[in-house]
Amino acid sequence: MHMNILVTGGAGYIGSHTCVALLEAGHQVTVIDNLCNSNADVLTRVQALAGRSLRFVHGDIRSRDDLARAFAGGIGAVIHFAALKAVGESCAQPLAYFDNNISGTIVLMQAMQAAGVERLVFSSSATVYGQPDHVPVKEDAPLRVTNPYGRTKLVMEDLIRDWCASRPELSAVLLRYFNPVGAHPSGQIGEDPRGIPNNLMPYIAQVASGQRERLHVFGNDYPTPDGTGIRDYLHVMDLADAHVKALDYATTHTGCEAFNLGTGQGHSVLELVRAFEHASGRKIPCTITQRRPGDVAEIWANPARAMQVLGWAAQYDLAAMCADTWRWQRDNPTGYA
Repeated sequence: MHMNILVTGGAGYIGSHTCVALLEAGHQVTVIDNLCNSNADVLTRVQALAGRSLRFVHGDIRSRDDLARAFAGGIGAVIHFAALKAVGESCAQPLAYFDNNISGTIVLMQAMQAAGVERLVFSSSATVYGQPDHVPVKEDAPLRVTNPYGRTKLVMEDLIRDWCASRPELSAVLLRYFNPVGAHPSGQIGEDPRGIPNNLMPYIAQVASGQRERLHVFGNDYPTPDGTGIRDYLHVMDLADAHVKALDYATTHTGCEAFNLGTGQGHSVLELVRAFEHASGRKIPCTITQRRPGDVAEIWANPARAMQVLGWAAQYDLAAMCADTWRWQRDNPTGYA
C-alpha cells in the first residue's frame, strides 16, 4: 500500500538513505528537518538517486506550526528520526537533549493525533540496553541506560508505548539499531559528521583519506579476543530496508512492537580497522588510549525477531560496509559542503 510518509530528520544520515528506499518502494515522501545537523543538498541527491521528487518542509518538530505545514495534504504514516544523538554532548547538555528529543516527540504525537495519523515507525537505539547481562541481546533484555542520550531514547519508547496503549487503532514499531555504518553504493550520499566524528567508521574513513592523522582506540584491555570493544555494525542500506518493512508491518497490525536491527555478529575495533585498510588500500595508524567511561566491552544483536515478524535480515557484510564508506569518503572528502 503506497502512502505519503512524513519522515522527520529525513536529511540526516539514516533518514536520507531511508527516503531513497521509500521512494523506490513507490511511496510519496515529505521530509521535515531543521537542518541543525544536516544539509539540504542531500535531498537533491536523494531525489536524483530515486528518480522521483519529495516534498521538503524546513522546520522543527517542536513547532506546532511547522508540523501543521508538514501534515498538510494528508500523511499516511510517520517515520521519526529527528533527534540529537551524540552521547558525550548529551552528558554535557542534557536539557537540550530532553527538549529536542522528548519534547519534540510529544509535540509530534499530538500533531499525529490531531491529523488522524495512526502509524509510527520510531528510530530507537541499542543504547536502551545499557550494559547488557548477556550477548547476543534479545528484545526482552532489561532496559537501562548509561547516559542522557540513551535516557531520551528510552523515554521516547515509553511515551510511544503508552500512547499506543490508550488507543487500540494505533500502530507503532520501535527499531533498536545497533551500529549503523556504510553509505549508498553509488557514493552519492553517506554519513557527513560535523567537526570531529563521534562514530568509529567515519573517523577511520577520515584517517584513510588523510584528513586526520591517526585513530585513537579507546582501550585494548577489554575481555575480548583482541582486547578492543566489540559492536554489531549494520549497513545503512539494510537499515533503510528495515524501515520500509516496518512500515508495511505497521499498516497491517496495531499495538506497539520493538525489534533489534543488527547482523547478529560482533566485530572488534581492530577487525574494523583491518577491513577498512583492505577496502581502501590505505594504512590506518592507531594509537591505543584509555577506555572511554560508559563504553561496554561487547554488544551485538539477536535479530531473529525482525526476521520472523518483519521478514528482514541484513544482507551486507563488513567488506561491503567498508567499501561503500570508502567510496563515499573518497568521492566526497568534505561531505555535502
